[in-house]
Amino acid sequence: MAYPSYRRVHLIAVGGSIMHNLALALHRQGVHVTGSDDEIFDPARSRLQAAGLLPAREGWDAASITTDLDAVIVGMHARPDNPELHRAQELGLRIFSFPEFIYEASRDKQRIVIGGSHGKTSITSLILHVLRHHGRDFDYAVGAQLEGFDLMVKLTDSAPIIIIEGDEYLASPVDRRPKFHLYQHHIGVISGISWDHINVFPTEENYREQFAIFARMTPKAGALIFDRDDEQAQLVSVPSNPDVKYLPYGPHEHVIKNGATSLVTKKDELVPIQVFGEHNLRNISAAKEVCKQLGIKGKDFYEAVATFKGAARRLELVQQGATSVVYKDFAHAPSKLKATAQALKKQFPQRRLVACLELHTFSSLNPAFLPQYQGTFDAPDLAVVYFNPQVLAHKRLAPLSAEQVQQAFGRPDLRVFTDSRELAAFLQAQNWQHANLLMMSSGTFDGLNLAELAARVTAGQNGQ
Repeated sequence: MAYPSYRRVHLIAVGGSIMHNLALALHRQGVHVTGSDDEIFDPARSRLQAAGLLPAREGWDAASITTDLDAVIVGMHARPDNPELHRAQELGLRIFSFPEFIYEASRDKQRIVIGGSHGKTSITSLILHVLRHHGRDFDYAVGAQLEGFDLMVKLTDSAPIIIIEGDEYLASPVDRRPKFHLYQHHIGVISGISWDHINVFPTEENYREQFAIFARMTPKAGALIFDRDDEQAQLVSVPSNPDVKYLPYGPHEHVIKNGATSLVTKKDELVPIQVFGEHNLRNISAAKEVCKQLGIKGKDFYEAVATFKGAARRLELVQQGATSVVYKDFAHAPSKLKATAQALKKQFPQRRLVACLELHTFSSLNPAFLPQYQGTFDAPDLAVVYFNPQVLAHKRLAPLSAEQVQQAFGRPDLRVFTDSRELAAFLQAQNWQHANLLMMSSGTFDGLNLAELAARVTAGQNGQ
């Protein structure tokens, strides 16, 4: 491996989405892997168990940290006072956050880091899809499970490049630096900047500065690829180093016909694609620019992108009927909400759009942040917001009223629900003839049975 000195590695908070994938990737490379966590759920539990890596018991045990460990990797789920972390510090062991270890494992590779408030996963997924389609050798670290890839992390000796989804959130409980600052990219992407993570970045200026730092880190002979139409991305991507390539992009030229989108090439050829929406057309342009820097020709890019089905949980088709479709999306930030709702309305302009958003994250439930949603939910014909008051209490946030939410979104007709059963009954009662449903959340609407709801919607069933 590129890091031969790390043969025995322990992962604190191994049950995390990306952490258990790192554990499996290291295990495949012959590293002796152990891990711990105070709770591990599926799919992490089953996958770790199948590989023989599931901890014998849940919880933390300082005795599991021994001097024969070459490295300890700590995940975000751990707390600063974690007893295993303290023991590793006492023993003077090498301690890494996830991004620090990925950098350590890819020192000799060309690093491509995809940053931005939105679109990171989709752009990363597009690049991986194109590279794999053409048989290129590459490593990667991405935040979502992708079709055709059994792990979200791949680390090898052979691959000359690594594609990394560059999250701006904190590296670890004891390292307050944004993850994407630690990868030290050669090629960087900024897909757009829209204030998020209010609990970590209290002002828009503070949040934007993290991207400015990322942009300034682009090295000599490196490239910075950014959305030319995003005002905040433009501000941080102003050419300041004559030895860096600054490459702006916009939405790919396209046509929409009968609910299907096709790309228009420079030769005026049409390339039918399986994703849609202006945000995805921008993501395609960003991925195309990255692939160009990696030696992928235009015609080869289009050949591959025609078979791209999208990243999991990103405007993902749940079910399709004769006059209705149901989509789900990971969207929760204001910019993502606006882009996703507009995309579905534009793709099916003749159909009524019912869109439902779950407020689930710390930022989205914070009364100080809520006004950021003003005007972002105007595209749907019927807009619905759901939140669970118990989640507010768990996050130690002030209670929210339906009136507060309506005022923040700027839609007096906004329907607000706090009971998932009432929400399901309301949606089932709608007239679904020539109507589409869009469900958006980073959560689960508290266990709402989306498959059952989608079946009713696409069958045209309603309670009226």
